[in-house]
Amino acid sequence: MTEIKPYLSIIIPAYNEQSRIERTLRRLDEYLRAQAYLYEILVVVDNATDKTADIVRNLEPSIPCMRLIWRDVNFGKGGSVVRGMAEAKGEICLFSDADNSTDISHFEKMKPLFDNGYDAVITSRHPWDAAGAGQAISQPWYKRIMGMAGNLFIQIVAVHGIWDTQNGFKAFRESAAKRIFPQLTIYGWGFDIEILALARVMRLRIGVVPAHWMNDEESHVKLINYLGVLWETVLVRWNLIRRKYNLRS
Repeated sequence: MTEIKPYLSIIIPAYNEQSRIERTLRRLDEYLRAQAYLYEILVVVDNATDKTADIVRNLEPSIPCMRLIWRDVNFGKGGSVVRGMAEAKGEICLFSDADNSTDISHFEKMKPLFDNGYDAVITSRHPWDAAGAGQAISQPWYKRIMGMAGNLFIQIVAVHGIWDTQNGFKAFRESAAKRIFPQLTIYGWGFDIEILALARVMRLRIGVVPAHWMNDEESHVKLINYLGVLWETVLVRWNLIRRKYNLRS
């Protein structure tokens, strides 16, 4: 029997998310069941030490289009997304955070851009990227300051013209995902920058839609992670200078 190809694949990277993963997955299921297209949900659990994997397994019978992917080693969020993209079968491949801070309904804004030929569509919390973008529940002041300063650095070094490279809700046409994700070298919080830098130098069409974003107080992102992202941005630039990537694949 020929397997029917889904239109949308959603990758959810998850590490120690037992307090919120069920809420997120039920919201995804509620939204997607109402759509006309076929879909799949891939939950990549990154060697979690809590009950995240057990919760996902228990939900699989009630969410038949969902699948758990277990990773024995913790390679970071980027590594989980790369693994999910490798197993995704959809025409459009989207990754989203386990806290659902950018709701799945944002895909409605993305779909028309894909219909018009875009290769990648991202969400932004910054109004300079897309009118109407904002944060319903704002981050702490120090994260906002670090984020703004860091973004200026990111634009200068690696990804010019995008004011919010880090929002964790990004979608890619299957052909673009196959070109970008197997080449990633950064699996920490800076992997978003490497994705967008590659998309830019490959001359892919990138669309930006506004995000109505809600900060989660349980976020795993710490102050030290911001500094790590800056170092990883330098590594991306160095990789480009050394022509480490295959830009014609």
